[in-house]
Amino acid sequence: MASREVPELVVQFALDKLGGLDYLVLNHLGAAPAGTRAHSAPGTRWLMQVNLLSYVQLTSLALPSLTDSKGSLVVVSSLLGRVPASFSSPYSAAKFALDSFFGALQRELRVQDVNVAITRCVLGLQDRASAKEGVRGVTRAQAAPGPKAALAVIRGGATRVSHVFYPWRFHVLCLLRAWLPHPRAWFVRQELNVTATAAA
Repeated sequence: MASREVPELVVQFALDKLGGLDYLVLNHLGAAPAGTRAHSAPGTRWLMQVNLLSYVQLTSLALPSLTDSKGSLVVVSSLLGRVPASFSSPYSAAKFALDSFFGALQRELRVQDVNVAITRCVLGLQDRASAKEGVRGVTRAQAAPGPKAALAVIRGGATRVSHVFYPWRFHVLCLLRAWLPHPRAWFVRQELNVTATAAA
């Protein structure tokens, strides 16, 4: 999804082969490519393309078909799109923008009486090898089982709920962000290995 042409090809392939769409699950991500600094403009631009703009492209291309089928759009995002954490600023920025875009689209569709459900999924660290390697030494957070997270996403899309939080405690953490910002910062700090990140 790093290329602007790929989303169009993906949706067109699905429409040609399937004749339409009932569900669209957006669940791809990218970390900063090798050789780019974490806070560089090229690295951030690449992250925005993969983690935000490709989602927007896929949605705009698929929305007519989803409208016809009264379908569902499932957007898989991250806790870092709700609660910023240290040493993740470009990725977190992309995920915040993702959450804002689909939150606004969700409201627009309701106002226009368009019967397309949008389910926004807020997930934490998953137990995939690549995910755990990317945060090795940076966080103390326990990785959640990937199959259970996938099941939560499937249930959310099938029941057309507006939000899915997995693990469920992330819902509480997101609420704390608005209600109690200082305790929220304390909770986030407990899962961050500050010594390791300072040494990096």
